[in-house]
Amino acid sequence: MLALTTVPDEAAAVKLTDALLQHRLAACVHRLPAGVSTYRWNGSIETASEFTLLIKSRQALWPELLAQVLALHPYDTPELIALPITIGSAPYLKWILDETQR
Repeated sequence: MLALTTVPDEAAAVKLTDALLQHRLAACVHRLPAGVSTYRWNGSIETASEFTLLIKSRQALWPELLAQVLALHPYDTPELIALPITIGSAPYLKWILDETQR
């Protein structure tokens, strides 16, 4: 699966990335540079600079990955969504499985 989240700064991105990799909840976390998010929050429109994390993992690890992100994320209501990987390079998909085995 490919999970996505956004964080407010690089320090939060590094902290979350390190935890997911150390706990083998992700094979890879790709950190995109800060972009601008505009969203509705508490009845108003907000704009913030955020880093995006692309987390490559296994669907079976979703509950643990979700718990880890919620425990470390600085937002009250963090974005964390996941998309199934339906097709990909067989060696790459095997690598994801191998790196997230415990």
